[in-house]
Amino acid sequence: MELTEAESSQASRTYWNSAAAEYLEDHGDFLGDDRFVWGPEGVDEESAQLLGPVRGKRVLEVGCGAAQCARWLVGQGANVVAFDISLEQLRIAQQLDARTGTAVRTVAADATALPYANATFDIVCSAFGALPFVADAGTALREIARTLKPGGLLVFSVTHPFRWTMPDDPSEGGLRIDKPYFDRTPYVEVDDAGTPVYVEHHRTIGDWIRALTESGFAIDDLLEPEWPAGHTLVWGGWGPHRGRYVPGTAIWSARKEDCA
Repeated sequence: MELTEAESSQASRTYWNSAAAEYLEDHGDFLGDDRFVWGPEGVDEESAQLLGPVRGKRVLEVGCGAAQCARWLVGQGANVVAFDISLEQLRIAQQLDARTGTAVRTVAADATALPYANATFDIVCSAFGALPFVADAGTALREIARTLKPGGLLVFSVTHPFRWTMPDDPSEGGLRIDKPYFDRTPYVEVDDAGTPVYVEHHRTIGDWIRALTESGFAIDDLLEPEWPAGHTLVWGGWGPHRGRYVPGTAIWSARKEDCA
């Protein structure tokens, strides 16, 4: 099933409004209230420093969920704003603000139409937020580029494209390819009436490279984290068994090209 941008946005809004509380219950201990975790492998910004020094920088978090990452950035002295498509996620974010004593400025918005002025931010970041769920990554990346200052940094994590070729099974039985890497058909869940209520879009490594460069970014790095020894978390198709053999997460780093 192919979905338009509007259908993708509505599906994401529907899903995250209904699943936000359960998601936090299932993954809140791992994510923390004010940590910046890039993905299930546990890459933590405090040690990874993919964003570099953030004190005094203007930072935007894309698809912030309950704003755990943004809250960590506030604690590091960054000037942070964050947005999410789900009002329920933002309501939970306010609860975590109260619990931690660290408030984050958040708004409800869609990644394909950012409510921020041109050249506002030094850094834009996203940990599995928004970009896997939009129908046209180029539209969202161009919006991000518009709001970044020349030379500004973008770092975001998404499901590794190779993981799409394998079933959502973290056990030994899931170590098999059952879908073509080149099939861009999105993963869609529908309700009883056939209305899409969850969507995630597949893009190859080459697709991401083209989307970034065509949106005005120069790619600095692609981090494919290995599964750490002793890390026993199982999260959907991610887990220690599969993680020994294939990457589950791709973390892209890119800079907005300075055309001056």
